Amino acid sequence: QVHVAESGGGLVQPGGSLRLSCAASGFHSDRYVVGWFRQAPGKEREGVAFLGMSDGQADYVDSVKGRFAIARDFAGNTIYLQMDSLQPEDTAIYYCASRSGIGLTRTSLHYNYWGRGTQVTVSA
Repeated sequence: QVHVAESGGGLVQPGGSLRLSCAASGFHSDRYVVGWFRQAPGKEREGVAFLGMSDGQADYVDSVKGRFAIARDFAGNTIYLQMDSLQPEDTAIYYCASRSGIGLTRTSLHYNYWGRGTQVTVSA
């Protein structure tokens, strides 16, 4: 059974950094994709970064390019989202999600397994 869980959220000042972690387990091969999504109050959930576990291909939405980085810890099935130069508009609940197969997608409906989310607040 696939299980996904996030950790690492918190409060940070504008311009600061945070690293989120996602523990993904239950996949029988590395043919799966992990995505980070976020949802701010009153807004729809949006995808921000995606990683193909079999080939290491990554994708980012324009609003986080150059500031966020998604990477995998090859010692285990942990996927990180390093967030730098954080701004108040990055405040949201951040979710890790995964889907079987290859091919990156930004569409949340394509992801089958979701964590419970972790709060990120950027404020002075």
